[in-house]
Amino acid sequence: MAVRMSGGDAITEALLLHGVDTVFGIPGVQTYALYDAFYRAGGRLKVIGPRHEQTTAYMAFGYAKSTGKVGVYSVVPGPGVLNTAAALCTAYGASAPVLCITGQVPSHFIGSGKGHLHELPNQLSTMRTLTKWAARIEHPAEAPPLVAEAFRQVTSGRPGPVVLEMPWDVFGMKAPVEIAAPSHYHSIQPDPDQITEAAKLLKEARNPMLMVGSGAVNAAPEVLQLAERLQAPVVSFRGGRGIVSDEHYLGFTCAAGFRRWHETDVLVGIGSRLELQWFRWPDQPAGLKIVNIDIAPSQAARIKPTVSIVGDAKESVGELFAAVERVLTPRRSRKDEFIELKEKTRQDIQKIRPHVQYLQAIREVLPRDGFFVEEICQAGFASHFGFPIYEPRKFVTAGHQGTLGFGYPTALGVKVGNPDKAVVSIAGDGGFQFGLQELATAVQYGINVVVIVFNNNAYGNVRRDQEQLFEGRVLGAELRNPDFVALAESFGMCGYRAGTPESLRSALAQALASSAPALIEVPIDYQTECSPWEFLMPPARSQG
Repeated sequence: MAVRMSGGDAITEALLLHGVDTVFGIPGVQTYALYDAFYRAGGRLKVIGPRHEQTTAYMAFGYAKSTGKVGVYSVVPGPGVLNTAAALCTAYGASAPVLCITGQVPSHFIGSGKGHLHELPNQLSTMRTLTKWAARIEHPAEAPPLVAEAFRQVTSGRPGPVVLEMPWDVFGMKAPVEIAAPSHYHSIQPDPDQITEAAKLLKEARNPMLMVGSGAVNAAPEVLQLAERLQAPVVSFRGGRGIVSDEHYLGFTCAAGFRRWHETDVLVGIGSRLELQWFRWPDQPAGLKIVNIDIAPSQAARIKPTVSIVGDAKESVGELFAAVERVLTPRRSRKDEFIELKEKTRQDIQKIRPHVQYLQAIREVLPRDGFFVEEICQAGFASHFGFPIYEPRKFVTAGHQGTLGFGYPTALGVKVGNPDKAVVSIAGDGGFQFGLQELATAVQYGINVVVIVFNNNAYGNVRRDQEQLFEGRVLGAELRNPDFVALAESFGMCGYRAGTPESLRSALAQALASSAPALIEVPIDYQTECSPWEFLMPPARSQG
């Protein structure tokens, strides 16, 4: 039954019908009618307004990655939506279900080039280059079916960001609207013949390895079941952290996994781009066979595996386990061997001082089910192998996009989506200042994230590279910073300074116990910190 409503109301009702409970956004003149519809939705919809448009998208990204639900944000068109481009790239690269709702110039100005407020030449085409799908809603009656299609696009196949735009005048235009019910999506069924071929390869494998990415986060039980049958290490780099707990003898970080790389004869990639194997780890083993499991058919063309299984990771791995179980008798446990290997790795990484020691202090205080949000800094790089993770989704990362400054805004979205869980964000002093104004957002909305700022007064990685690669000529990498503790206090939150792992442990425990937003500054002596890169891009085969 059709009901007369505005375009803004039609979008709002469609969002609510799809289970949306939170929108991150900053209103502007083109979207006033949409925000009025949000307001009139009452307690059914929470709207959180940060201090920068980029943050709206990063918060939606953090919400999506940590909950598995669609993260929704809304900004004005033109410069507003362009301000969110880095976060859209992050969501695309990290396969996050993020929905952007933006405005447009009035309908009769679109494509006219008359210079209307926030007009962007062919905004829709621009958004299509950054996202999985984008569309324009040109009448209130189009809103429900296009919102439904946006949800189909954002969640089916490989998840990714999508954009809906609506012209300024259509947000307030009233017309009869019929709200469309959410669609039900069916996953791609894996090919039984490819499952059989993969099982044959694994039957003959002496040293198989599983590599998991974020596409496997919903398949953790099935992955572990297969790994235990094969006695194969499960290696994760960033997005796959915690799919198999680092406490399990089969749960390997990238640093531990490299120790097994040269003996690997069959590699099973599950929801992963296989970045380690194709980009970071040298000397591919001779005769290596690859089984690739991914919901995106394009992965087969890119990776060119021996066997390609296109389908949902949970279903595909479950079927592969059943096939392996039929042809492979249980193997001798390699528990003692792998525990020893992982312990050697743990000892090796201790030389990445002081970051591994600081990360260990954080791990001792952060609850097991707490969230850790990394950042593009030395401590963040070290966390890829130096911070144990026990459950899927608990390690939140920008993935291969490496978007400097994403961490703290993203962590705010993680906390909004998981209000009862502890959330710790780490950052370097450079990256943190991309979004430090969001300390105000944390205080205003009571978003109790603890951010730890490692301060070496530089874009540390840039400075090191310039010194080593360009005969010490450093330009644009050294920073003059504020007093971060005083800065935090000026925003109305508690600030701490910790100069040792022990004092960080104490400060973090106090900050988490306070159940309030907090900042901890950790001064770092650049002259004594060690680079983590030998464990991220090892130059040669690891010994030992």
